[in-house]
Amino acid sequence: MKALVKHAEEVGLRLEDVPEPTIGINDVLIRVERTGICGTDLHIWDWNGWAKETVVTPLVIGHEFAGRIVAVGSNVNDFLPGDRVSGEGHVVCGRCRHCLAGRRHLCANAQGVGVQRPGAFAELIAIPMTNVWKHADDVDPEVAAIFDPFGNAVHTALSTEVLGEDILITGAGPIGCMAAAVVRHAGARFVVVSEPNAYRRALAERMGATLVIDPTERDLHDVQKELGMVEGFDVGLEMSGNAAALHAMVDTMAHGGRIAMLGIPETEIAIDWHEVVFNMLTIRGIYGREMYETWYQMTVMLQSGLDVRPVITHRFPWDEFERAFEVAGSGESGKVLLEWDTTLG
Repeated sequence: MKALVKHAEEVGLRLEDVPEPTIGINDVLIRVERTGICGTDLHIWDWNGWAKETVVTPLVIGHEFAGRIVAVGSNVNDFLPGDRVSGEGHVVCGRCRHCLAGRRHLCANAQGVGVQRPGAFAELIAIPMTNVWKHADDVDPEVAAIFDPFGNAVHTALSTEVLGEDILITGAGPIGCMAAAVVRHAGARFVVVSEPNAYRRALAERMGATLVIDPTERDLHDVQKELGMVEGFDVGLEMSGNAAALHAMVDTMAHGGRIAMLGIPETEIAIDWHEVVFNMLTIRGIYGREMYETWYQMTVMLQSGLDVRPVITHRFPWDEFERAFEVAGSGESGKVLLEWDTTLG
């Protein structure tokens, strides 16, 4: 089958013929129809320090996808060929303390699809049945392909109470933009997004933010005055990994405010812990999705009217992957999809 492979310690990917995956008795084989390009995939493409430490080549990469089941293992009885599905990208051990307690998203032994095990930038992917999510019939096929990053947004946004609260989101990448839509749908009052990139500020506006600012031009304290806020932001969603963004967030939180951090800094960030302690702030790290509560929440919110489709801005056929990665890394895009030719094979 055709697949995009990180073949060696070099920049880029190679389109290659690789063996079709085999399945065990508890696995599901899926023909991939659409895949999303993630920031993780861009790191692997660039072969940065994180990728060099994490990925063993050669490897088929990619973890955001949707497709149709073509075969199931002999122990699988609740999925059938033809089902439209996505896959949870963290394959857990099932035996550690957290897994046995039903907290699989906290498994310390998890392997990442397309990072530590073969991924979805291919015609076919095999994953355990416990990682398969069957989509409702009314879910848009393109949205189905981005349930992974959509789940990151939902997990972060709903990690604390947002109904009636004032929210600050720093970073308007695709996940930050989806988080803006989620918190508005969940009943937030003001949703302020801070983002220096003009293209992504416009995207955040389309996704429902109350106010979008360029942090190099506007001070968040002035924004609070403009909106009539008295006590600061109740909830902060840090999506950028940027030190200045985190500092500004901590400085403008209300007493007792809650910060959820999904953005990954490239270096250590020092913060003023006096502000955290005396303002009684809570800072929580977020990674991935809760299995599978987040997936239920995504499906239900879509069914109740949430629309995240505007975040998908570009689509390319699978064999134009180089152009797709160029656009995804340009800062002038939202989610970028690769569409796979299901007539192959």
